[in-house]
Amino acid sequence: MIALVAALLLLGIMLGAVAQLPLPVSLVACTLIGAWLLVFAVRERRARHLH
Repeated sequence: MIALVAALLLLGIMLGAVAQLPLPVSLVACTLIGAWLLVFAVRERRARHLH
């Protein structure tokens, strides 16, 4: 849960900084954050199915 909060906080910071960052940098950052959230969701789903 802490990882999810940290990811959302980082996403919020990145959205605020998008105006100052070049487009390729912001796209890479958003892709990394999205991948992190996807991995987190898959791990949580697997953990729930195992228990």
